[in-house]
Amino acid sequence: MRFLSYISIMVKNLDQEGLKSIINRYDLFFIDLWGVVHNGIELYENSINVLDNLAAANKHFILLTNAPRPNETVINFLKKMGLKKYFENVFTSGEAAHKYLISHLGKKNFFHIGPPRDFDLFKNIEKNNVLNIEDADYFLCTGLFEDQENDLDYYKKFLKKHISKKLICTNPDLIVHRGNMEELCAGSIAKVFEELGGEVIYFGKPHTEIYNMCFGSNEKVLAIGDNLRTDIKGANNLKIDCIFISEGVHRKEFNNFSELNNLLEKYDVKANFFQKELKW
Repeated sequence: MRFLSYISIMVKNLDQEGLKSIINRYDLFFIDLWGVVHNGIELYENSINVLDNLAAANKHFILLTNAPRPNETVINFLKKMGLKKYFENVFTSGEAAHKYLISHLGKKNFFHIGPPRDFDLFKNIEKNNVLNIEDADYFLCTGLFEDQENDLDYYKKFLKKHISKKLICTNPDLIVHRGNMEELCAGSIAKVFEELGGEVIYFGKPHTEIYNMCFGSNEKVLAIGDNLRTDIKGANNLKIDCIFISEGVHRKEFNNFSELNNLLEKYDVKANFFQKELKW
């Protein structure tokens, strides 16, 4: 831990110089969506400016997001917020999970934990979605039930008798901010399931499978994200450089740059660069 603290001291603040000061070091940029490009309600103008400038500089970037839905569903969500382009750059944890489900579990039945808005994930496997837990081979968790969005104790009671089944988690995030409101994510259910003794298969950051679908071994990559548990931890797992965006999911834990070392140490991660918000 002391070694990690020493490294974290070397984090460079890019609030003044901006992303433009380091882009020539990298071939590919992994850019998180929720908390970096938008807040679930509106796009961040400075972040869209970054995408425009990266495209103008012929830099390749992937909008890599822990969203428990296919690419197409997230693209439609971005369009509603006003995004006009870069849709081919979107890749979601839901898309990665769907590819796995089709290729490895296509004939097995699952019980869905999550809201109806995530049903798009079931494309081509709808018939395997069962309503009786006893008929399911595994749980497919995309989030929380609409009538149980805040009570994790409900899920402890609900799942404790079924830990022999595996749980597929399509979004490892624990929480997300929709505007100023905090919402629990599928990762919170997966954490409960693991604490009960169950086995979880994760799709999304920080787990390496989603990254392996996106880039080659010879590319110099920079990851940009606001979640230390997923975006920054994932970059550390891959041993690639990263920028921590502080005005996202950890904004209540962080007041100024002088506190950064303690925050990184708390989550056992390191960052190369820091910005309050993504700026060119």
